[in-house]
Amino acid sequence: MGKDLFIAEKPSVAREFAKALKYNMSNRDGYMESEQAIVTWCVGHLVTMSYPDAYDPELKRWTLKTLPFIPNEYKYEVIPSVKKQFDIVSGLLNREDVARIYVCTDSGREGEYIYRLVERQAGIDENSGKERRRVWIDSQTEEEILRGIKEAKELSAYDNLCDAAYLRAKEDYLMGINFSRVLTLKYGYPVKNYLKQDKAVISVGRVMTCVLGMVVNREREIRQFVKTPFYRVTGRFALASSGEETNGGRSFEGEWRAVEGSAWFQSPALYKENGFKKKEDAQKLISFLEEEPQKAPVIEKIEKKKEQKNPPLLYNLAELQNDCSKYFKISPDETLRIVQELYEKKLTTYPRTDARVLSSAVAKEINKNIGGLRNYQPAAAFAAQVLEQKSWQGIAKTRYVNDKQITDHYAIIPTGQGLGALSSVSATAAKVYEIIVRRFLSIFYPPAVYQKISLVINIKGERFFASFKVLMDEGYLKVTQFSFAKKKEETPRPEEGKKEGQENDGQEEDIKCDADFLKVLQSLKKGEELSCQGLEIREGETSPPKRYNSGTIILTMENAGQFVEDEELRAQIKGSGIGTSATRAEILKKLVSIDYLALNKKTQIITPTQMGEMIYDVVSDSIKPLLNPALTASWEKGLTMVAEGTITSDEYMKKLTDFVGRRTNIVKQLNNQQILFRQFDENAKYYAKQPARTAARKEDTKKEPEARKA
Repeated sequence: MGKDLFIAEKPSVAREFAKALKYNMSNRDGYMESEQAIVTWCVGHLVTMSYPDAYDPELKRWTLKTLPFIPNEYKYEVIPSVKKQFDIVSGLLNREDVARIYVCTDSGREGEYIYRLVERQAGIDENSGKERRRVWIDSQTEEEILRGIKEAKELSAYDNLCDAAYLRAKEDYLMGINFSRVLTLKYGYPVKNYLKQDKAVISVGRVMTCVLGMVVNREREIRQFVKTPFYRVTGRFALASSGEETNGGRSFEGEWRAVEGSAWFQSPALYKENGFKKKEDAQKLISFLEEEPQKAPVIEKIEKKKEQKNPPLLYNLAELQNDCSKYFKISPDETLRIVQELYEKKLTTYPRTDARVLSSAVAKEINKNIGGLRNYQPAAAFAAQVLEQKSWQGIAKTRYVNDKQITDHYAIIPTGQGLGALSSVSATAAKVYEIIVRRFLSIFYPPAVYQKISLVINIKGERFFASFKVLMDEGYLKVTQFSFAKKKEETPRPEEGKKEGQENDGQEEDIKCDADFLKVLQSLKKGEELSCQGLEIREGETSPPKRYNSGTIILTMENAGQFVEDEELRAQIKGSGIGTSATRAEILKKLVSIDYLALNKKTQIITPTQMGEMIYDVVSDSIKPLLNPALTASWEKGLTMVAEGTITSDEYMKKLTDFVGRRTNIVKQLNNQQILFRQFDENAKYYAKQPARTAARKEDTKKEPEARKA
């Protein structure tokens, strides 16, 4: 009987498989072996796509006449720096005593691609006489590894995923090679000379360029934003019987709105319904209300109701990266590094996931995860309470469990194991683990319950509105009190506060009050008179959109559909973002490293650089669709459809090659450098160092460079 060969994505994962198998394994050069099995590993990618000069040495020289470059068959090669490990893995794959191959690379599209490239280069396929099985796991606990091995499917069951992985690589390759070369040949010298640099290679990518466009567009929205002043009218009210004494020495504020019945209803003088464009119009309202004969404010309507706030959905990678940017001011790349470390130490489940729910299968045994958390001091009491009250038993019927919302992996949750490893991680990593644990445990707690009272106060037919809210039962909120928060009021609570980009336009918010004042408010009755202690004008102004930070840009990439105006297309790409959970952080990191974007490490705010804004203009005037999130998301949707078997690889590839070929040829015919120079000049004023105009500018537009070395 032949041996089993297990191939992991990296050495640390291979060691976990070896431990779980419990074979008496000996360490060898690049692998471990026992009488029953062999465990080896890749070190990330071992094989990559070949550059054009591998097809023809002449293609190393960049020229317009060799573009577009679209090979009929694609070449691959071993990465020189990891050739030794490839040779080891290839040799093991081809050993005669290996009967069964277990593919244990990361359970996702990229992990599939890593192995399939190795297999292809090693000459292994369905005709090699070896059984090939795919291990698909959600964590690295011993129990999960053994389950994955036991339930491993035939590798062919993942052929559609493999096709999508190959297509994604070809797509990035074709767009990168063709668009970067053609744009560099057409515009590289003008950009270089304008910035007085030694060279300028224009880097373009399917996702990368789209993200650059989002950041530049936001920056330009901020520059062009004109603040609009507005003037609200508010009144301060108390019970008429004895002023402020009856309600404990406190009055409350109400805001005027021009609702139906108001003399100003739908007036052109209004800014929205709760303010005026001019201060004098606001003063006219106050004068009208104060002039004789005065009338006492009367409670026209009182509404009392309870509101519930449910625990938020579980973390996927994008949500976690956003919260870590907000709480700890760390980049998405650093968050991914940390959560990958937690995964490898068996503390949490697989990190590169887009799902925010659990699978029904996991929900049935979720008490095991909760049970382990009784040994995690910051949340031990909460875990114990969940088990004691058995609140986990009904979780499968809630919104937190949905198999239809899961593609590769369920949400990021704690395994309840590996707690001893927490002492070896950084302080920030320990905090990241804590927010994952608290988010997880909160779904087993009831909603927070608020008592809300809303008042409508009538003075001479004009209405003032006031709304009050008191937390009656904190429910799940008690789980979200992070141990690292210095003060209770500083404790960050997920999904609270203003949403990104919300205007500061004076819209009414609920007034938080204590239980004593709530009793006073609850005693009020319709028709009851109040005393008005004064009316005043509150001046405000609209705010520009907020700049992206490293967290909000990741969420925006995930939810690219919000940019699509066409309703049918928006529905079609629903669930498909820009990039994937596995690639978004790396894309952002690359844009910063090539100096297209600037990332403030203290605030995590992202802004374009002058170079980045110039590249945006180059792309906008040549291959504008690359800046469109809808296009990028639709490509990602297409890859998903290939993985699901909805469309074929050939269908996708035809659309891809047509797009690349057509757009490359269009750029070759353009002669728009002078337009770009005007755009460069217009935007240069926003940057501290403005390059001087160069005499070479005219020369740049007379002729294009015929060739350029890569």
